[in-house]
Formats: sequence, structure tokens, C-alpha cells
Amino acid sequence: MRNGVCRFRILFRGEKMIIPIFVPHEGCPNDCAFCNQRTISGKAAAPTTEEVHNIIRSHLAQNGASAEQIAFFGGSFTGIEESRRQMYLETAYEYVKQGIVESIRISTRPDYINEDIVKELLRYKVKNVELGAQSMDMDVLLFSKRGHSAEDVERASRIINENGITLGLQMMTGLPSDSHEKCLYTARRFKELGAKETRIYPTVVLKGTYLAKMYENGEYTAHSVEDAVEISAKLYRYFTDNGIKILRIGLPDSCELRENYIAGAYHPSLGEMVISRDIRNMIEEYAMGKKTVNIRVNPRFISKLNGNKRCNIRYFMKQGITLNVTVDENTQNIIMEEF
Repeated sequence: MRNGVCRFRILFRGEKMIIPIFVPHEGCPNDCAFCNQRTISGKAAAPTTEEVHNIIRSHLAQNGASAEQIAFFGGSFTGIEESRRQMYLETAYEYVKQGIVESIRISTRPDYINEDIVKELLRYKVKNVELGAQSMDMDVLLFSKRGHSAEDVERASRIINENGITLGLQMMTGLPSDSHEKCLYTARRFKELGAKETRIYPTVVLKGTYLAKMYENGEYTAHSVEDAVEISAKLYRYFTDNGIKILRIGLPDSCELRENYIAGAYHPSLGEMVISRDIRNMIEEYAMGKKTVNIRVNPRFISKLNGNKRCNIRYFMKQGITLNVTVDENTQNIIMEEF
């Protein structure tokens, strides 16, 4: 805060289109405790070459003549059998060569990255590699049956950075043996490892997973939505303040997810709830010793300021704090100011 002014820095993705290609459970060497890729992606089988073309052309037809990236999500892309992996890359690369798509993005496991694989990715103009790190705490990785170590994340991150590829590190909260302190430790390690992007996935218990058995046997306490919002808001602020782009918070909503949900931090508006909590936290810090807080807000951020079902407004009313809100189209996002 300077001269009585506190400005919120709110980080969002750019507006360019990303074309997602889901390759569920392809190349993954083991079943993690929480994993059910068919439910998460809504896809039962990996797409064929023709289906990949159809997905790309459909997105281009519906959303514009060009796109920023084609992204291969789900499973462990670099663990796919080599000929199939190259088929996917060659198919996507056709659109890069034509100038229709700028580059390619993939997600994979940290233990399926080496120098040779990265050189292959570079040949096809892969610009971003996201690693499913999930945690940098060894107990969390062990109890979640991840099958890789924190050292694997460190090694893979170094190789990706040294080859000029943009590094993304995905994390989960609320895993077995996890805590808020361990989540914040993971976030700090992501920064130290040079991550430029991240995704925050609070844990959801799904049918057909080992985690579901742990939950039903009383061996695991499910991550509540409130707990997920609380820790994710802290992570959101840490990543934002350190220039790490947040690509997503929470699993994408789908019929498959709702049908297979057992317990945990699932909410269709979880990302918005996290940003609203971050705003609440910053207003609360600013409002110490004050009875009234003057706020100017861009119309696009009114819902985030108010919170889900006006929870932020009700919260400050209970604290005896009045929010004097002025809607201003010239304000970039949200500003608290002593007028």
C-alpha cells in the first residue's frame, strides 16, 4: 500500500484459444491413489489421428481461424508408445507449420522426462511442458502412490528449463498426509525450480480409486470445499505475487465428475470462490482498525468482490466493517483507497 492506496493484482489467462486434446491414461505407468482419468477428462479412449484432426478443425470452426496452442492433456504424454506419441505430435505440428496454431503444449509425469524426449518435443515446436508434480513432500507422494520422487520433479524441471521450454508445475491440495504447511512448501519449491505456470487441483474422491477405498475405510479425511478455498487462496496470492501464471483452480465440471463424485473439494465455481477469498483476505488486512473501507471496482470484478452468494459482504458485516463500493469502468480491477 502506498499513499493510502491498496491495489489488487489479479492474474488471469490470456484470451487466445487453447485447443485441448485429451489422451486419458495413455502412457501412465501406475494408478495414483486419486486417479480416474476417464472421469476427469470425460474420455474413455485415446483419440485416433482422424479424431485429433476433427477436434482441432471443430474448435477452429467454432472459435476462430487460428489458435495459440494445441494441448495434449491427461495421462502421461511422454510415456506413450513412441510411434503413437509422434503421430499425435506430427498431426498437431501440421497446423503449426501452416501458421494456424502457434505452438504445442503437453502434460506429463516428471519421471517421464529426459534429454532425448525433450529434443523430440523441440522438433515439433512444443513450447510448454506441464509436469504433474502434485507435491514436493515425499510423504504425500508416497501415500498418494505417485510412483515418483521430489528429486524426479527437480531433475525434470532442470532439463525443461535448460532447453528453453516453458515449465509448468501442477499441484494438488488435500492429498493423504498433506497439510497447509506442506502445500505452501510445495509452492515455494515450484518458484525455486523456475516454474512459470501452475494449476491448483484440490483433491476430489472419485469412485473406482484407491483413495475412495481409503475414505470408505476411514483411512483418509476428505478435503472440504472450505478448506480447499482457504489454502488455495493463500497459494493463489503466493503464485500471483511471484509472477507464476495460474492456469486453473479445481477440476473442470462435467457430468462424469458429478456422477463419480464421492467426497472432497468439488464445486463448479471453485476458482471464483478462491479469487473471492483472496480479495476478502486482502480487504481484511487493509481494514485493520477501520470501520469503513472505500473500494473502487471494475464492473467485471463485482461478483468476485461480493463472493459466492455475497459471502464476502456478509463476512464484513459480521466484523462491523462497511464496504463503500464504487463501480468504475476506468479502474483496472479493484482498488482500496482512502478518499
